[in-house]
Amino acid sequence: MGNIGFLLPLKVFVVVVCNFVTTLSAESPSTTTDQLALLALKAHVTNDPQNLLATNWTSATSVCNWIGVTCGSHRQTVTALDLSHMGLIGTIPPHLGNLSFLSKLDIPHNHFHGSLPMELANLSRLKYINFAGNNFTGEIPSWFDSFIQLQSLFLYHNNFSGIIPSSLGSLSNLEKLILYDNDLKGQIPIAFGNLSNLKRLYLDNNQLSGQFPMALFKCKELEFLSLTHNVLEGSVPQEIGNLTRLRNLYLDGNNLTGQIPLALFECRELEILLLSNNALEGSIPQEIGNLTRLRLLYLDHNNLTGIVPQEIANLTRLSYLYLFENILTGQLPLSLFKCQQLGYLSLSHNALEGSVPQEIENLTKLSYLYLYENNLTGEIPSTIASLPFLEYLDLSFNNLTGQLPALPLSLRGVTVAHNNLIGEISSSVCNMSSLQYYLTLAKNNFHGIIPQCLGNLSNSVKFVDLNMNKFHGKIPGDFHKTCLLRSFSINHNQLEGSLPRSLVNCSELELLDAGNNNLNDPFPNWLRNLDLKVLVLRGNGFYGQLDDFEGRFSFSNLRIIDLSHNDFNGHLPTKFLENLHGMRSGSENKGDLEYMMYIGTDQVEYFYESLVITTKGLEMRFERILTALTIIDFSNNRFNGHIPVMLGELHTLIALNLSHNSLMGPIPSLLGNLSALESLDLSSNKLEGKIPVELVNLIFLEVLNLSWNNLTGLIPQGKQLDTFTNDSYIGNLGLCGLPLSKECSNQRNLEPQPTKFDEDGDAVNWKFSILMGYGCGLVCGLSMGYIVFATGKPWWLVRIIERGQQKYVIRGKIRRSGGRK
Repeated sequence: MGNIGFLLPLKVFVVVVCNFVTTLSAESPSTTTDQLALLALKAHVTNDPQNLLATNWTSATSVCNWIGVTCGSHRQTVTALDLSHMGLIGTIPPHLGNLSFLSKLDIPHNHFHGSLPMELANLSRLKYINFAGNNFTGEIPSWFDSFIQLQSLFLYHNNFSGIIPSSLGSLSNLEKLILYDNDLKGQIPIAFGNLSNLKRLYLDNNQLSGQFPMALFKCKELEFLSLTHNVLEGSVPQEIGNLTRLRNLYLDGNNLTGQIPLALFECRELEILLLSNNALEGSIPQEIGNLTRLRLLYLDHNNLTGIVPQEIANLTRLSYLYLFENILTGQLPLSLFKCQQLGYLSLSHNALEGSVPQEIENLTKLSYLYLYENNLTGEIPSTIASLPFLEYLDLSFNNLTGQLPALPLSLRGVTVAHNNLIGEISSSVCNMSSLQYYLTLAKNNFHGIIPQCLGNLSNSVKFVDLNMNKFHGKIPGDFHKTCLLRSFSINHNQLEGSLPRSLVNCSELELLDAGNNNLNDPFPNWLRNLDLKVLVLRGNGFYGQLDDFEGRFSFSNLRIIDLSHNDFNGHLPTKFLENLHGMRSGSENKGDLEYMMYIGTDQVEYFYESLVITTKGLEMRFERILTALTIIDFSNNRFNGHIPVMLGELHTLIALNLSHNSLMGPIPSLLGNLSALESLDLSSNKLEGKIPVELVNLIFLEVLNLSWNNLTGLIPQGKQLDTFTNDSYIGNLGLCGLPLSKECSNQRNLEPQPTKFDEDGDAVNWKFSILMGYGCGLVCGLSMGYIVFATGKPWWLVRIIERGQQKYVIRGKIRRSGGRK
């Protein structure tokens, strides 16, 4: 009892002393220093959209109770700062370097900017730094080597520039180094070979160069390595096999060459392997079958040859297989259809042959199947209908035959264009209620009547392309009241009757191509309030005048209108032309090209529409419609009267064809204002007077046809006009001067007046304009594919287009998927 009586006062004394120490500690100088450092940070925040710091970081409360602040349990000092995703705008003050006990600094996904203050080097206890998703600039500081305990460094998605400091190689405890999405240059430091504990290294989306960094092969703990989208070159070394713990390897989007190293297949823990968008060659090694854990395999956009190896059957966990844009040959291996986890399969743009096996039905989880642009033959397997989750099917540009089988009802987009399919289209296609993106049956041998129920799909599907088949009868007439169609193409069929008036329900319609049929109807002025950008009615029996409609003309967004080869008459529609605001404004810079048709889904990013256009008597198919492609073609009708002067106000016009009509009067001098014009065809009319000297200003003009009119006088000389031959002027008996052999009797008096430019300046501008013309022509050429349906080729268009590879009608650009963190 005596001992108990003695211990009780002792316990009370200890409690009192502890409380005193705690109170004393709360008021210690280090706490005050931390508070001042954080208040300095608050003062450097210029925008706090949620008022989190403004209302919470006050001297009235303990710093340890402030939002985002964590203090140590023993010392009341700040050990962690977490301001992530607060939307803060400001800079980092040097005072933050006074948080001497800080081990975690976490401020990602704000809008901090400027450079990092050197005083942060004082934070030697830091183990975790996350500055990701801000706007920091300057070089990554070399003094980061002061953080000797650092385990994780996240600097991704900023604007850091310069080289990666080799001093980072001294951070021996570093496990995660994430620097992607910056503007870093130079080579990957050799010192990185010292990072023996490094598990994750992401350097993608920078401008790193040089050979594949050999030093990284010393980092044997590496599990995730991403060097995607840099400018690395050379081959992938065999030493890659040293990284046996690798789970994710991203090397896509570089300039890597050589063959896929066999040693890579010693990395048997690999789950994701991306080697796409390089220049790799050789075959796909059969050792690929060793990587039994693979879920994603991207080898697309290389120069790989040979067959798809049978050993791919071992990849039973594979969900994504992208082998497109290579030179693979042989048949689709039956072993491929043992990969029953496949959800995404693309073998498009190769040289595969043979048929699509019935065993496709084994891939019951397949969502995306892309086999376009190969040499596949035979019929589409009927078993494809049994794929319950198939959403996108592209079998276009092959040699498939037979009829179109029943398709999965789950499809959201389907294209079988450019094959040799036959037969009628079953009305069962209308049961595909999930179809919401595209239905493309173009360039086959389908015949019969277009199912009338197709109009019911218009409340979901956005692109319908039935071009170049043998459909007859009438166009389906019942387009849904909530029609979502953006593009409707029925060119080159045998359709008759009139355009269905229910098309007016399609409020989002941008492209209507009904050319080359047997339609008989007045001009569809009732479509005037739609947002049409392309209207093609060529090669039909449309009739009447264009300027006698009641009500306001609209069609203000049209960029391509082709009414050629019809039976329109009367004067050219001045009111109609005045309303073409889409041709008055827009990009006149030929280097700034965008595509008119766009569609976005999880995997299909772009969908390009095609269009048949006639220029200089040659029918051509543009496979991608550029917003810069502005065309008026009213040729081969019975228009009369004068050419409207206001045509000279359509400044973005690329091609103007008014040939084979009965137009009269002079050529308006204001046509010289069409600074983007590349093709002008006014042939086979009754035009008279002199050729306006202002046409000399058309520096991009590559086609000029004024033949078979009643023009007189001296042919203007200079710039592009000097490049044209007799053919441009033949049939005008009153013309004289070069390039014709006929000389003018009073050449001095007939000589056109010079332009407003002084002579020297004009010469300089001429040279500059020619250079610009060639440069812009190159960009246009690389953007347009074509199919020629006549034997002759216009030199001007061939010169532009053949600079690039032929592109095709429909292309689903497949985006990488799968996380990297």
